Amino acid sequence: MKRLSPFIEWGTLLFCTGIVCFFLFVILYDIISRGAPSLSWEFVSSQPTNGMTKGGILPAILGTVLVTLTTAAVATPFGISCAIYLNEYAVDSWLTRLTRACIRNLSGVPSIIYGLFGLALFVQGLKMGTSLLSAGFTLGLLSLPYIITTTEEALRRIPASTREAALAVGATQFESIRDVVLPTALPGILTGVVLTLSRAAGETAPIMFTGVAFYINSPAGYLNQEFMSLPYHLYMLSTQHQSIEVVRPLAYGTALVLILVVFLLNITAFYIRYKHSKNGG
Repeated sequence: MKRLSPFIEWGTLLFCTGIVCFFLFVILYDIISRGAPSLSWEFVSSQPTNGMTKGGILPAILGTVLVTLTTAAVATPFGISCAIYLNEYAVDSWLTRLTRACIRNLSGVPSIIYGLFGLALFVQGLKMGTSLLSAGFTLGLLSLPYIITTTEEALRRIPASTREAALAVGATQFESIRDVVLPTALPGILTGVVLTLSRAAGETAPIMFTGVAFYINSPAGYLNQEFMSLPYHLYMLSTQHQSIEVVRPLAYGTALVLILVVFLLNITAFYIRYKHSKNGG
């Protein structure tokens, strides 16, 4: 029985992996086969027309890019700084452990809760209104726990001997972190940040109450204005449009573009990890 145990474990793992890959292939095949005919240069470079039944999705693409960049500007510096403090400076106490537990619990909070919190805090409390900035701050809060966790894990992978060697040659703790620890952990940190941003780019609920709009005239708004986004645009075309059957091909095309955007972000993260492994980091 002991000899069969590894084969049973591997067989179960391969079977479960095959099931997941099968359904993933079915979903991707359905989206690609129905969305590919809608893809064209006009589709990705023009604005919607005729009540969203014709035209393209350029404002939604630009809005997604802008809100993702805003999210990165909000969450990345705070997330990395918090992870550095927790891993490099904070003592192992009940308060530190409680803080880590709270951060991990925040990772499991439904995104709709972040949307309602962003509505109460940024839109109404801070009087920022429904805008790209409010949506970016809300997505930043949603992304913060993930960036903190992945950054802290990347810092933990650096051996303690590396820090001790830097201190032994006369460097201060700050200098050892800045010049030795962070450059070594940077690929892992960037990988976590990019993967987190790819998740944020596909979120609908947090931006639904804080700044996204079904349609705007300008392809790219300012930070204090509403904006269009691919996830919300897809949601509206699929469920709320008055002519759902007419715009269904456009909905599939939008879904395909959104998948390609997230896929490119994930490929970027994997490439960073691959270069790091190839260089022996």
